[in-house]
Amino acid sequence: MRLGILGGGQLAQMLTQAAIGFGLETAVYETAPDSPASRLTHDHAVGGWGDLDALRAFAGRCDVVTLENEFVFAQPLAQLAAEGVAIYPRPTTLATIQDKLLQKQAMTAAGLPVPPFMPVESPDEVTAAAETLGYPLILKARYGGYDGYGNATVRTPDDIGAAWEKLAKPGRKIMAEGWVHFERELAVMVVRGRGGETALYPVVETIQRDHICHIVRAPADISPAQAQQAADIARRAVEAVDGVGVFGVELFALPDGGVVYNETAPRPHNSGHYTIEGCVTSQFENHIRAVMGWPLGDTGMVAPAAVMVNVLGGRSGQTDPDALRDALGVPGAHLHHYGKREVRPGRKMGHVTALGATVAEAESVARAAADRVRF
Repeated sequence: MRLGILGGGQLAQMLTQAAIGFGLETAVYETAPDSPASRLTHDHAVGGWGDLDALRAFAGRCDVVTLENEFVFAQPLAQLAAEGVAIYPRPTTLATIQDKLLQKQAMTAAGLPVPPFMPVESPDEVTAAAETLGYPLILKARYGGYDGYGNATVRTPDDIGAAWEKLAKPGRKIMAEGWVHFERELAVMVVRGRGGETALYPVVETIQRDHICHIVRAPADISPAQAQQAADIARRAVEAVDGVGVFGVELFALPDGGVVYNETAPRPHNSGHYTIEGCVTSQFENHIRAVMGWPLGDTGMVAPAAVMVNVLGGRSGQTDPDALRDALGVPGAHLHHYGKREVRPGRKMGHVTALGATVAEAESVARAAADRVRF
C-alpha cells in the first residue's frame, strides 16, 4: 500500500520514516524539488497546491492521501474527495482549521473556552475592536500564519498602523483577538481514527520565544485538575472538526487554574516530537494508523519525563555536514536532523529529545546536546 503525503518538510520526513516501519510505500507532493522527505522516497511530485490535474495524478498513485501542513488548498482536495480519493484529515476539516476565524467559530459552537475574537477589515475596525477586546490585542492573518508569521501585537492605538501595514496584503483577511493573560502555554497531541476512536498524549508545556517553540516539557507541571481540563478541551476540539489523524492542540493555562483554547494544527506537531522516543507509539506512527484505518497505538510515556529542545538556525548559508558531531557525544541525547540544505536565522533545523526521571534531568541532557549543534 502507498501513503501519499502533501508537503515534503520535516514532518513528512518523519512520517515517511514511520511508514517504513509499517512496510508502507510513500509518495510526496511538494511545490519545490529536493524537499527533505522527497529524498526518502522514489515517488515524489512537484506541483502547485491549486493544480487539480497534478494533484489528481498524484492521488491516483496512492491508496490514502494525508498532509504534513495546513497550507495546502482545501478546495481541490474536496474535489478529489468527491471523486472517491481517501484523504485524511478530510478537506472539510482542513477548510475549517486553516481559516483561523472559522476555526474559532467552530470551537465556540462546540462550547469551548476561547479568547474573544472578531474579523476586522480596516485599521478603523481594529480601533473599534479594541473598544471591546481592550489592549493589548493580537491581529492575525486568517490564513497561512505559523511561528509568529502572520501575527502582530497591538499594545496601544499607536501600534495599529504598523501592525496593519505588516499583515494587510491584497486579498488577505485579518481577525483581531483579545489578549490572554496566561501563566503558561500547553499543548496536547490528539489522535482520532476514522471511526471516531480517540487517544490523547500527555499534556505538555511549551516554551515559546518570539512565537517559536523552543522547548517542550512532558508532562506539564500543572495540577491533575488543570491537566484534565486541557485534555478534555483538546479532545472536544478535534471532535468539533471531525478530525482524522493526529492534531496538535495548543492551549493557555490561566493563573486561576482554568484553561483556554488557542489553536489547532491538523497534522503532527512540533510539540509532539518528544513522542518518538518518549512514548510507546510516536505521533507519526499514530497518525499513519489513524489515516489508514488501523487500530491506534498506546500513547503512554516510556519514562517519567521527556524534554524536547528545538535546534534553530543561527546564521544564513549552507548546512554544515558535521553539525551534529559534537552533540553526538552527549549520553542520553536523541538527535534529529531535518536535512534542510539552507540555514536561516530562526529556521527549525532539527531537535533533541532526552528522557529522565524528572523533567529537570531530561532538560539538562537535551539542552547540553542542543547547545553543541552547529547550525
